[in-house]
Amino acid sequence: MQNWRNYYEILGLTKESSTESIKKAYRRLARQYHPDLNPGNKVAEEKFKDLSEAYEVLSDPNKRAQYDEFSRFLGKKGFKGRAAVRPPSWNSRSNPFAAGSSREPQSSSNFSEYANFDSFVDELLGRRETRTAGVGVGTTTTTSDRDAFQPRSSKTAYTIPARPNPRDVEARLTLPLEKAYTGGRERIRLEDGRSLEVTMPTGMVTGQRIRLRGQGMNGGDLYLKITVAPHGFFKVEGADIYCVLPISPCEAVLGGAVEVPTLDGLVKMTLPPGVGPGKRLRLANKGYPTGDGKRGDQLVEIVISVPKQVTDQERELYEKLRQIETFKPRQDLLL
Repeated sequence: MQNWRNYYEILGLTKESSTESIKKAYRRLARQYHPDLNPGNKVAEEKFKDLSEAYEVLSDPNKRAQYDEFSRFLGKKGFKGRAAVRPPSWNSRSNPFAAGSSREPQSSSNFSEYANFDSFVDELLGRRETRTAGVGVGTTTTTSDRDAFQPRSSKTAYTIPARPNPRDVEARLTLPLEKAYTGGRERIRLEDGRSLEVTMPTGMVTGQRIRLRGQGMNGGDLYLKITVAPHGFFKVEGADIYCVLPISPCEAVLGGAVEVPTLDGLVKMTLPPGVGPGKRLRLANKGYPTGDGKRGDQLVEIVISVPKQVTDQERELYEKLRQIETFKPRQDLLL
């Protein structure tokens, strides 16, 4: 018969499966093929429709019994359906499956009244028929989303509930500075329980919104609002990175090369001799990306860190230095 669908095979079950097994199979497969999780995938969309139809029939004991009886009727030798026969009337008095019907369900002897499998399922599920008159003299023609029209045959159209309108949603995502700087693949978990793997751009800043197409409600878009967490050493100032670098008194007096942390790792920077606290030195092109392929600078502010404890040898040397040094830091103070 035309358009026959084995609902047990669609759900990966057998005719002996329990109602609970049917529910579990449907929930598992519905999550896999749901249109919201497969945007633009027509194969998954059709699979989801078949799963929903199979579950609607097999989860109801009465509908399941009618379906099983119909399938046994199809197995009779020589039965191919009667394509020229129009399905029975759809009003509640004549529909054997309609709620509140006083008639007994149709027996297998009347199954030949159905033109095809779809007409049987339409009546079983109570789908609404729409008719279009005037196709030919004495002809009433209807349309169907599963069958193509065949001459001298009737077709049934049923109205599928409209899918909810797509809706954009916004979610907040807080990232460490290093991750915001490098970007790349990031797995995030949303409030609705979904886990997504997202490719992040480089150089993200607080307040930036990243659009994920089709990941919102009912096929809408998801917008991630970025917050860059404060860092213990670096501070972003526009396109520049600011940091404070402690040095020893000896390094301040003598100068020389020191290692400075950057977002790219340690780099060497040369201190000028006699550098004082508060002095800002510049590391060119070690700042934050500007979005046009360029980068800002890293500004390094010097602070002189004095040891709280010294060894006996260090104390002895400091004593000798104090005796011989000529630097008088307070000689210009007004007394």
